Amino acid sequence: LLGTKPRFHLFVLPCAFQQVSAMSDRGTNNHSEVTDFILVGFRVRSELHILLFLIFLFVYAMILLGNVGMMTIIMTDPRLNTPMYFFLGNLSFIDLFYSSVIAPKAMINFWSESKSISFAGCVTQLFLFALFIVAEGFLLAAMAYDRFIAICNPLLYSVQMSACLCTQLVAGSYLCGCISSVLQTSITFTLSFCGSRAIDHFYCDTRPLQRISCSDLFISRMISISLSSIIILPTIIVIIISYLYIVSTVLKIRSSEGRKKAFSTCSSHLGVVSVLYGAVFFMYLTPDRFPELSKVASLCYTLVTPMLNPLIYSLRNKDVKEALKKLLEKKNPKI
Repeated sequence: LLGTKPRFHLFVLPCAFQQVSAMSDRGTNNHSEVTDFILVGFRVRSELHILLFLIFLFVYAMILLGNVGMMTIIMTDPRLNTPMYFFLGNLSFIDLFYSSVIAPKAMINFWSESKSISFAGCVTQLFLFALFIVAEGFLLAAMAYDRFIAICNPLLYSVQMSACLCTQLVAGSYLCGCISSVLQTSITFTLSFCGSRAIDHFYCDTRPLQRISCSDLFISRMISISLSSIIILPTIIVIIISYLYIVSTVLKIRSSEGRKKAFSTCSSHLGVVSVLYGAVFFMYLTPDRFPELSKVASLCYTLVTPMLNPLIYSLRNKDVKEALKKLLEKKNPKI
């Protein structure tokens, strides 16, 4: 579909890790009394820590297996050299890395008595997580636009969804994630932490860090809300408008088989969008006095969504299932 353009390699935007180091150094200078934080995690009996560790380990193993497998299938099968699978490969890459920012440290803390994380480690964790989660939101919007073109303008699909445009959309997603992450991390770690070091969460996030700050949070919260609005509203608007056009076009199809086929190409994407945005909205609308509910919502988009995405797209996608079967047959001809 993309001619002589380079095959769909996963696009990785090299973000400014020097900026992370600079922020952590500046933060350490401004708050010399804070050298580390304590991740409280889940307030459960110690006997349940083993069970939680095993659950986290199983989910993370599924994330690694599913997303690495999806990327391998997409990169090795020429039939999947299309815009939709280019976006899907990048979605797997994002899911893999932002869950890897959270899960390993959370699992270590189940066995650790101190449950501490260094100041620089906390800065890095927030920076990387914010980068990848924002990039995923924009990437899902790009995928909705791709489905809109495929269903509403199928004859022009190969022209409009060119390799150049696809690369620009993915690069833009990472760039927006990087800019947003730099701003959010800078705002968060210019706060003063002169009281408790205990973060009531299982990873470093903006709201739990704000709870333990002794600074005036009005400006910080207004900037955070503005950033969230700038990020969430455009992506949701693109997704909603794309699917309004898609539904309108599909309903005009006379054949019931044709309507079913058109809707099936969008159902996987809609499922992923619903789970991610549902969990994000639930977490940010939960009052601060219910931190445990925020943790449950955070679990949905930090671990559950990255685990489910490969399953949703592979189980409901004939091309992926055939590519997987072909890959397995190459490794084991007896299959």
